[in-house]
Amino acid sequence: MFILHKPVAGESDESLTRFLARAKRAVGLRGAVTVLITTSRKLQTLNRRFCRKDTPTDVLSFPSDMVATRHFAGDVAISAEIAARNARRLGHSTADEVKILTLHGLLHLAGYDHESDRGQMARREQLLRKKLALPVALIERSGVADSNSSRVSATPRGARTNPKGRSRNSASRRGPR
Repeated sequence: MFILHKPVAGESDESLTRFLARAKRAVGLRGAVTVLITTSRKLQTLNRRFCRKDTPTDVLSFPSDMVATRHFAGDVAISAEIAARNARRLGHSTADEVKILTLHGLLHLAGYDHESDRGQMARREQLLRKKLALPVALIERSGVADSNSSRVSATPRGARTNPKGRSRNSASRRGPR
C-alpha cells in the first residue's frame, strides 16, 4: 500500500501499488509493506529519530521482526522532493525515481545492507532493476548522486547479520535500514 502525502507526477496510487506488488514478488519479500511518500522534512525527522542523523534522506526502511509478525514485512518512507530532484538530474521521471527508491527500500526490508554486504545488494538491485524495467539503480549511481540521494540509513544498532551478509533486526520495528 502507498500513502501519498505528496503526489507523484505521472502515477496514481493504484499504479504504484501494482508496481509494489511486482517488486515484492521480484525481491521475494513476504508480508504487507506500506510505502509513505512524504516531505524531506518528515524524512529528516525520521532519520534524526531512528538513525541519529539530522539530515533529510531519500529513503528509509523500517523492517518488522519477521518472527513476530509474519504478515507484515515493514515500512518504507520516501522523500518526494529528493526523488523529484534526483529524477531531474538523472534524466528520468519522478515516478521512475519513486519506483527505484521503493525497490531499494524493499531490498532493505528483505535483509540486504549495502553498507556491509560486499556488493551483494548492489548486484541484486541491478538485476531486479532490469527485470522491472527501471533506470539506473540507487547504489550504481552513488558517484553521480548528491549526499542525500545515495546515503540510505544503515542497519540500526543491535541488528544481527546472518551468514549471507543480510541483516536481521532483533527487535520488532526497532528502526530503519
